[in-house]
Amino acid sequence: MNYKGKAHKVGEHIDTDAIIPARFLVTSDPVKLGENCMSGLEPDWVKRVSPGDIMVAGRNFGCGSSREHAPIAILGAGMPVVIGHSFARIFYRNAFNMGLLLLEVGDEVDKIADGDSLDIDAAAGVIRDLSNGAEITCPPLPASMAAILAKGGLVNYVKERLQ
Repeated sequence: MNYKGKAHKVGEHIDTDAIIPARFLVTSDPVKLGENCMSGLEPDWVKRVSPGDIMVAGRNFGCGSSREHAPIAILGAGMPVVIGHSFARIFYRNAFNMGLLLLEVGDEVDKIADGDSLDIDAAAGVIRDLSNGAEITCPPLPASMAAILAKGGLVNYVKERLQ
């Protein structure tokens, strides 16, 4: 699984209400949620994002209430990957269940600046920052998680397995 895109940095302890405020939870439509992604942090934040871009987060990204809408909003905004220092555990599981790849890299996240061009090889666990030459390694994506992501999330994965 390879990804290329521009980095969009967000801060530390970004909760699910900042990712997608409660007032937008009247739908589960990825497009509608994506239009409001990160609006709890900054209105119109998502207007800077192009399909394929990559969110880069600080510590404890996705803390707060458990809502599947948060990873759906990120995907709906066109971002298939979030690289972070660390993730809230429930968000981590929800993200993979919804088909959003998360890569946890600890303090190495500081090597990435907002706007940097990134190239990710998730299977190998390598993130290359094409803007500054930095190379960050993380644990390779396990085959079981890659299979879930390849199907667009856990529900689609299970449906196919049951057929």
